[in-house]
Amino acid sequence: MSTILHVNVESLASSLDRAAKVMEALEHGKKVKQQEGIGFTNVASMLSLFTPKRWELIEVLRSSDAMSVKALATILNRNYKNVHTDVAALIEWGVLKRNDKNWVYVPYSELLFDIKLPTKKAA
Repeated sequence: MSTILHVNVESLASSLDRAAKVMEALEHGKKVKQQEGIGFTNVASMLSLFTPKRWELIEVLRSSDAMSVKALATILNRNYKNVHTDVAALIEWGVLKRNDKNWVYVPYSELLFDIKLPTKKAA
């Protein structure tokens, strides 16, 4: 498994173009580097997942071993239900995972963000 999670913000057309190039390379027998990633079509969508509270949660988990949601809520000094909601969202998007004890952890050593600015239109 990759230790890097790529988070992209780009237009749908750009994303589809990139996917088409990968598919074409595979059809021609070329090796394609596998990577794990999350794609968004705009910055607002990305920021709705990566809120400041969730960043704090990710930072705590990156500096610790896996832990229960209850322990995480205690460390963060936050309401359990709110932390549980944040953990569930981050698991759904693949940012966090659960181990065999059902504890949560960040399986990546890096989260790389690539935000493509919209094409500038002529004035």
